[in-house]
Amino acid sequence: MKKVTMAIKGMHCASCAANIQHSLSKIAGLKNAQVNVIMKKGTADVEDSVTETELKKAVQRAGYEATSVAFV
Repeated sequence: MKKVTMAIKGMHCASCAANIQHSLSKIAGLKNAQVNVIMKKGTADVEDSVTETELKKAVQRAGYEATSVAFV
């Protein structure tokens, strides 16, 4: 498992964050997704099989944009 941090554009309320978190939680191999509307960031623990593209698509499905994704 590794940690991922995403900068997310377009959020303005707690409901936005919850929608993104729900969309991220559908990715196989992703655990502990947390989205912070004030920081405009999302974090999660992911298995090595999870890709940046999958994460960006999940955020996009919720109607927002992941402007950067960093694996730590």
